[in-house]
Amino acid sequence: PVPGPTRSRTVPAWVWALPPVAVLALAFLYPLALVLQQSVTPDGGGGVSLDPYADVFASEVFRDALTTTVWLAVGSTVGCLVLGFVLALVIAFVPFPGGKAVARFVDVFLSFPSFLITLALLFIYGSVGMANGLWTDVTGAAEGPFHFLTTPWGVLLAEITYFTPFVMRPLLAAFSQLDTGQLEVASSLGAGPVRIIRQVILPEALPALAAGGSLVLVMCLNEFGIVLFTGAKDVTTLPMLVYSKAILESDYPAACVVAVVNIAISVGLYSLYRVVSRRAGA
Repeated sequence: PVPGPTRSRTVPAWVWALPPVAVLALAFLYPLALVLQQSVTPDGGGGVSLDPYADVFASEVFRDALTTTVWLAVGSTVGCLVLGFVLALVIAFVPFPGGKAVARFVDVFLSFPSFLITLALLFIYGSVGMANGLWTDVTGAAEGPFHFLTTPWGVLLAEITYFTPFVMRPLLAAFSQLDTGQLEVASSLGAGPVRIIRQVILPEALPALAAGGSLVLVMCLNEFGIVLFTGAKDVTTLPMLVYSKAILESDYPAACVVAVVNIAISVGLYSLYRVVSRRAGA
């Protein structure tokens, strides 16, 4: 007997795509749609309205929070880029005992929660921390001089401390692939350390700096735990404003408006980074 045609049992590709798309829609897109819907729904009802956006944008508190968020994120990113580049240079090119252990610790540091680093800084520089305690013991003063952790500069220090390893990790990976023969040739031709860094190492590190810096910038824009745990009452960022509007004031439309603005800024910066990195070939 002649066998009949066999049906293909190949499962269409879109069937395999359904489970991850469903999980993504349920875990991310649906809550995001609810936030967007609430941001255009005033508490008094009346259907869809842009009044919550007008009220929030006209608020001085929102403008101050937006300004504070941007300058803290930019300042932290610049500090992380400079400090991370210097530390990565030392770890990668300056031989010292325990260098490999320090490089591994950078990976471990990435898993630490942000509030843990903030608590460590509070133990050292807080109002009743070790530094103030040592000062009062030595001088006999009633209180120590270190009170900057509850100011914007304290938040800036905490963010730089926590996010610097996020810049160091891609830099160390880039430095590990750098041909050391280029450094030896440049040194044999009379180039000093500063010139070698500027003309040989820095061009190779630019893609890693762009990747680490963009990641830190987006994370600093959305950072909540560091600002909360430093106790900086006069520092209000966009995530803190969302918390204040939603939890303390029960003003959910305003909280959702601020959240939408924060998301839009983060997604816009990430999209800009992708466009720039693609054109630069990074």
